[in-house]
Amino acid sequence: MANKEAVILIGHGGTATDTPRPLIGELKRLEAERQARRELKMSPREAELDKQVREWPRTPENDAYKVGVDAIAKALAPRLGGRQLVTAYNEFCAPSVEDAIESLVKDGCTRISLISTMYTRGGVHAEREIPGIVVEARKNHPGVEIEYAWPFDADYLAGFLAGQLARALPSGA
Repeated sequence: MANKEAVILIGHGGTATDTPRPLIGELKRLEAERQARRELKMSPREAELDKQVREWPRTPENDAYKVGVDAIAKALAPRLGGRQLVTAYNEFCAPSVEDAIESLVKDGCTRISLISTMYTRGGVHAEREIPGIVVEARKNHPGVEIEYAWPFDADYLAGFLAGQLARALPSGA
């Protein structure tokens, strides 16, 4: 049986502009309190709010960030050599990284590669949360190869950014 491979493109995630502010405020308060206690597991109320915020209906008008991640995914997919591509988000938008991994495992994937749109070191999501998710996923799915393509090389990123400057703001124009 051939290996079934997939890639998860991870975006930060944002709230839809029409998500009720009190819902977001309570979620952030509960998250801050949990983090202050150094607890990983959400309370039932925090989990309920997280689900509501993540699953809030998205449109191009209320979530331009998701549209942007989807555009990157559309451009990335044909470059993955036939591997399946899904998007996931650290917060505020569905699916979560954990849910995306679970879905791919249930779909029979034996190798899952994660890559983030968050490039710089020092960020809590890219440097701590995603690696923690990978560790847990490997424990839960020992027969599945789960890898994280991070950190990004500073020289590689510098070349990417210099290329973007040259493309978007050509000198002598």
